[in-house]
Amino acid sequence: QVQLVESGGGLVQAGGSLRLSCAASGGTFSSYAMGWFRQAPGKEREFVAAITWSGGSIVYAESVKGRFTISRENVKNTVYLQMNSLKPEDTAVYYCAAGGPFSVTPSLYDYWGQGTQVTVSS
Repeated sequence: QVQLVESGGGLVQAGGSLRLSCAASGGTFSSYAMGWFRQAPGKEREFVAAITWSGGSIVYAESVKGRFTISRENVKNTVYLQMNSLKPEDTAVYYCAAGGPFSVTPSLYDYWGQGTQVTVSS
């Protein structure tokens, strides 16, 4: 069974930083794209960033460009999201996802983690 487990969330002040990790297990991921999504209370799940397993293609939501960086360490089957200059509007549950297509669309991803809470205070 494929499992994705996020970690690294927490409470930070505006302007602070967090690094999220997504550890994948139970399968081979060489053909998968990896994505980060987030969902705030009462809102739709939204795209944050995605990366191909090779690292050859990366895309970010406009709202996080210049502040967030997605990366991967394939030997560890782990994907990271470095979040800098955090804003209160970044507060959400952050989810890691894996899928065959390189996409910004949640429905095209096959596997999802349980989510990790990120709270940014002002």
